[in-house]
Amino acid sequence: MPRRLAHPGADRSQLLIFLSLTGQDFNRVWLLGQSQVNYSRHRRRNLHPSITLSGGSRPERDSLTANQLRSYDFFLMTKQPQQGQMVPVLFVALIILIIVVVWIWKRLSVEAQDYIVDQAVPMTIIGLVGALLLFIPIKMLRCRQVRSQERTRLLTLFHRETVQEKRLELVFALLENNEYHIDGLESVVPALKELLSTTLQRALGDKQHRIRGMAASHLGALQDRSVVPLLLKALEDDHAYVRACAALGLGRLRATEARERLKAAMDHDWDQTVRSRAREALERLRT
Repeated sequence: MPRRLAHPGADRSQLLIFLSLTGQDFNRVWLLGQSQVNYSRHRRRNLHPSITLSGGSRPERDSLTANQLRSYDFFLMTKQPQQGQMVPVLFVALIILIIVVVWIWKRLSVEAQDYIVDQAVPMTIIGLVGALLLFIPIKMLRCRQVRSQERTRLLTLFHRETVQEKRLELVFALLENNEYHIDGLESVVPALKELLSTTLQRALGDKQHRIRGMAASHLGALQDRSVVPLLLKALEDDHAYVRACAALGLGRLRATEARERLKAAMDHDWDQTVRSRAREALERLRT
């Protein structure tokens, strides 16, 4: 026979105790997982290989390029705010808010409920939509202004800098800030092309394949078709990363003369990323 509870409210008490323990366990597990994720991110930030352009070695932590090695070429990674510890609190607050709203709703008169459904809710929705329509263009304008100010600052630093490595780092930052377009950079495109081309040709060796790859993909953003031969040569690099970046650069240039080489890379390259980038480049050629 099933055991009966001692009193009618026992099931409710047991349920509350269970929910309390479950919430505590969920909080502990969540915090433990977040600590492991944060530790992994810290390890990744501090274990990048060294980068040099011509002989010697220098710790990459002293380089702005090292701080910005977050996949310029394949995708843009946004910095996620570390809000792991706040998620359980927000989850509990949301549940409490729902309970309070339901409790208030059930105690409203029928007339008040009808008024809310027929008038208050539609007016609120209209107001939110209007605010959203105003917010979007304002936000876009603000982002454009911030991007323009950052572009001006980076251009000033680029003109003042004399060290080749630092200039290269500023080129990467400039094109990333400009979303890989040359609008507003027309005056420095020749200098950018020369620096990136030189880097692609001279950054030799296994330890510099990331620099070669970044130079190849950024060359494609300059919209100068004279760099197509360099990118086709990079498409045969020993490192898959460089080949993938070269395919990305050719796709940005919409280099129709590279169609056959891109098809060959898409069909026969052993690396999946290279095949994917070649396919994407071919799709750009069709548009």
